[in-house]
Amino acid sequence: MYNINVKPPIYDSEAIQPMRDELIYVGFEEMRTPQKVNEILSVNDDKTKLVFINSVCGCSAGSARPGVTLALQHSKIPHKLVTSFAGNDRDAVDFIREKYLAEYTPSSPAMAIIKNGETLYHMGRHEIIEKSPEEISQMLIEQFEKLDGRQGPSITNEKHEMLVHSVSCGSKIPLNQN
Repeated sequence: MYNINVKPPIYDSEAIQPMRDELIYVGFEEMRTPQKVNEILSVNDDKTKLVFINSVCGCSAGSARPGVTLALQHSKIPHKLVTSFAGNDRDAVDFIREKYLAEYTPSSPAMAIIKNGETLYHMGRHEIIEKSPEEISQMLIEQFEKLDGRQGPSITNEKHEMLVHSVSCGSKIPLNQN
């Protein structure tokens, strides 16, 4: 099994919690350790898994998180939604990058669709920058349509309309002081 020394979080956990909550609200499950990543992503169950590497960067707040939450309002979505936070779930993100995204330049934010341990689709920061949430959503929906999945949306339209996106500049997020 993946042997690792736990890396401390870079950002203050309370400061980034709204960014975590935004994804949890629409149905994402957190993978905060390599063990949890392995438990979820290595399973050969023929289920599609949308992996979102969350981050404090402006493009994450400005388009990636709003885009993915909008895409999950579609009628067809991946079976499972999972996330890890770059800078705080450092070992989990390193493990995702090493085992599932090794052929891609490390990026945060980033999204991938994984099935049976194989990465079927990847969207890195370079594909997110300067795109609107609607453009990000459309790119994801095009991928959702190609895959088997489950009935969407992930939450009701009424709940989605109440979602408040965490908009903050990463340079303003306090560092972890522990």
